[in-house]
Amino acid sequence: MHNIGSYDERAKNFSWDISEKELGYQPGDNINIGWYCTDRICDMGKAEKTALIWEGLGGKHKQYTYNDLRLLSNTIAGFLTSLGIVAEDRVCIFLDRIPELYIGFVGILKTGAIAQPLFSAFGEESLIVRLENAETKAIITQKKHLGKVRKIVDKLPYLKHIIVVDDPGKAPLQQLEIAFDMDNAERLEHYEVYPTKAESPSVLHYTSGTTGMPKGVKHVHYSLISQYLTAKWVLDLKENDIYWCTADPGWVTGTSYGIISPWALGVTQCVNDIGFSADAWYSFIEKHRISVWYSAPTAIRSLMKAGDEVIKKYDLSSLRHLASVGEPLNAEAVIWSDKVFGLKFHDSYWQTETGSIMISNYPGMPIKAGSMGKPFPGVVSAVVDPESYEEINDTGKIGLIAFRPGWPAMMRMYWNNEQVYKAKFNNGWYIPGDRAYIDPEGYFWFVGRDDDIINTGGHLVSPFEVESALLEHPAVAESAVVSKPDFVNMEVVKAFVCLKPGYEATPELNLEIMNFIRKKLSPLAMPQDIEYIPNLPKTRSGKIMRRMLKAQEWGEEIGDTSTLEDD
Repeated sequence: MHNIGSYDERAKNFSWDISEKELGYQPGDNINIGWYCTDRICDMGKAEKTALIWEGLGGKHKQYTYNDLRLLSNTIAGFLTSLGIVAEDRVCIFLDRIPELYIGFVGILKTGAIAQPLFSAFGEESLIVRLENAETKAIITQKKHLGKVRKIVDKLPYLKHIIVVDDPGKAPLQQLEIAFDMDNAERLEHYEVYPTKAESPSVLHYTSGTTGMPKGVKHVHYSLISQYLTAKWVLDLKENDIYWCTADPGWVTGTSYGIISPWALGVTQCVNDIGFSADAWYSFIEKHRISVWYSAPTAIRSLMKAGDEVIKKYDLSSLRHLASVGEPLNAEAVIWSDKVFGLKFHDSYWQTETGSIMISNYPGMPIKAGSMGKPFPGVVSAVVDPESYEEINDTGKIGLIAFRPGWPAMMRMYWNNEQVYKAKFNNGWYIPGDRAYIDPEGYFWFVGRDDDIINTGGHLVSPFEVESALLEHPAVAESAVVSKPDFVNMEVVKAFVCLKPGYEATPELNLEIMNFIRKKLSPLAMPQDIEYIPNLPKTRSGKIMRRMLKAQEWGEEIGDTSTLEDD
């Protein structure tokens, strides 16, 4: 029997009280996600249950019980408190997928501070923009990333501590740096968890915008109410499941469903920090008898590309439920997974700003391959007209996806950016910025983004951010960045570049510019293709017409060019 039971019944009689009661929370109580993910599970008699199974490169393996989680998160929280970290200070986690990332996240929340997870492949430019905006007080990192932090430390006046989790004491630490060895630190039995309330801030995730720099999305401890129940009903997590969420906690999926919800449900979860290959992933599933697998379309398409033969080498019979997130899951991937695993991937739709799953395919509900599914019970969703923001009642007519504000995990603000936050709401709806239509049976079908944001492998890349970085290269006079189709990643970054006099387009320059962006921003933001052109198409007012360049890449109609400046 699936946790959700009948979707129609749940949708008809829904109240978030269901989640509050199961978590033992009443309005007005203290609610600290860190406590709910550790101490509460121990209090329920599951102290010796395995909470985390971790595998790293070179055969490294670590395992932690819920009591380990409780004690180690207390230890981290106590260490941060001893450094002077107080409630609502921003503490950045800049780590690979090592146990200190997962347990550190919980420890930060126990102090009442705000966890700010950042993707460990970010270069110094991506890093400084986010740390500067958040006025981050401490960074938890490891030796391999210290170089990037050291390059920018003098530009961050609010930064007081750089905590290095894997320093063996051989190399001298520099200003602000302090070593912390989680596994060998003296474990702290008692830590007074900070009495956060429903609206106390918990996590600050950065997401890319069409214009301007990335925006800090602030979530609160009450988001647990959504994250707990969506994981239970959408991912169908049960007492004896072994769960694997493949998302990096630098992104919201990796925190909402890779840390918070599985541990709030008392489930055993696995983390793989050995990189992607079909053999490595199938071997990981077989070895740990993974039963619930939450992944991304990019990874699924990469597995499709690796072929069906490789699957026959492994016993994957432990799998019972598959789900997908990050970008639209094409119908072919659903059909393929049914053929090779005997299970269909269940697509789910949400974003950093929503904090939890909003539209999904549910266990026991018929799947229409290629559809996003139906709104989560209690979530009021519609497709609205892009100009009037009135609800569209015609089935099949394309409009903007819209949600009625009020679900527990909704973002509470963009950090220091109230104006842009308010612009996300119109006519009583929250507008995520995606286009879709609804079919006669109430299923949502994704059509595309309503802006220039590039969704490459489930990660949002801002064209503006890449263009700004390109202009810092000495050869680049002007640039425009758009998406281009790609089988595995759905779309990748393409840059159109106008060179300064004295520079020539060569394969060497191509490579140099690509690496320049990779180091400054991240591998995800690096252009996979660079086209050199003498002039960029612009309107008479000087605005670059990215639409024309994008249409060219996707083989679409260029549309109205009446505002194009004369040659």
